[in-house]
Amino acid sequence: MTNWTKKRERKNEVKNRAAEPSHMFTRCRVVGCDRHARAGTDDGLDTRFCRGHADHYSRHGSPYKSSFTAKELTPYRKAALAWLEEKSCDQWARNAVDRVETLYRAAGPHVEAFRLRGLSPEGRARAAWARLRKAKIDPRRVVAAWLAVEMAIAADPRADRKPEYKRVQAAKLVHRMASGTHRRWESGPGGAQELHVYPRSRGRVLRHIGEDIEEATALLVEHAVLPAMPLSNR
Repeated sequence: MTNWTKKRERKNEVKNRAAEPSHMFTRCRVVGCDRHARAGTDDGLDTRFCRGHADHYSRHGSPYKSSFTAKELTPYRKAALAWLEEKSCDQWARNAVDRVETLYRAAGPHVEAFRLRGLSPEGRARAAWARLRKAKIDPRRVVAAWLAVEMAIAADPRADRKPEYKRVQAAKLVHRMASGTHRRWESGPGGAQELHVYPRSRGRVLRHIGEDIEEATALLVEHAVLPAMPLSNR
């Protein structure tokens, strides 16, 4: 039996299981939601959340807490980046920047956004780091993204403080830095043509990127005193 045949049979098996509701899972785990968990319907195997909260969890890292907006995070990102520039000689700040540079170097060859189909979540995460390297994104911006999320969560009395939420929030910022693939052809039928492809920012890919950032900045967060935000920005 070939690997392709095994994958096809596995895919069909999962599809058939997902189509058989389990009456053990009658409620979504989010407080106040009266919908069935997906495993209790013919819409999936998730035993915890309904479709809406499962999608929210995939995109934001929390089944009920939305992502921080750009407006909310911008003051923290600016403060974190300015602090990193000031601490350029600090051993822990330098360590975090060096570790992000290592992620760039170890990411492998650059893969254009429209060629990601078929890659595993780990492969897509490495491709994101390779895009950051190709775009020459300053590693300090990646470190600042993590510090900004740390500060935003600390200042939010209703924040989801689970590690996964923090990882996804930082990963979403960094994933946007990687942007996508953009092509332009000056000649052809109908004149100039453009192609803009952006990878999806959700799911396990964000978890892998977030774990990479967390590991890279761990010593800095452990030893540093993060910058204080002006009261007007809190």
